[in-house]
Amino acid sequence: MSLQTLIWLFIVIFLLHDLEEIIWVESWIKKNKQHVMNVVPTSIKRRLDKMLTITSGQFALAVLLEFIIFIPFTYLAAEKGVYLIYLSMNTIFLLHVFTHVGQSLYLRMYTPGVVSAVIFVLPYTLYVLHSLLAKELVTWEEILLSIPIGLLIIPIVLVGHELGKKLVR
Repeated sequence: MSLQTLIWLFIVIFLLHDLEEIIWVESWIKKNKQHVMNVVPTSIKRRLDKMLTITSGQFALAVLLEFIIFIPFTYLAAEKGVYLIYLSMNTIFLLHVFTHVGQSLYLRMYTPGVVSAVIFVLPYTLYVLHSLLAKELVTWEEILLSIPIGLLIIPIVLVGHELGKKLVR
């Protein structure tokens, strides 16, 4: 597989992962909200209670916003060889795997997104990092630098969720 194809595959992996979440999030919350609220520390219950009202449609709108933002940076990496923001997206995507695994371990149950995170996201992101390093297109220093840059995705996700709550009932 060419590097260009591998980079474009980010969009497919992102959509597969988020599709799992979109499909399961609403029914999972309805079924498991009380269990989650009983298990989590009191200090985060109030904030978490607000988060556990999201519908699949609202979640999908947040995913759409991320998708729209990810396309141009994936294009820049695949077609123009500009890797930093793509690298940031990929590195944060890799770290995101561990939030899903951590949630499932902490709650001792399936959580939406954990299956695709382990089956698709983890191997994909590791392979991309390996490929970029092996071809000397990025360095370990750039990978480490990409983490704080990638954290800028978090406000975009939060805005997406707020827009979802306002626009999708």
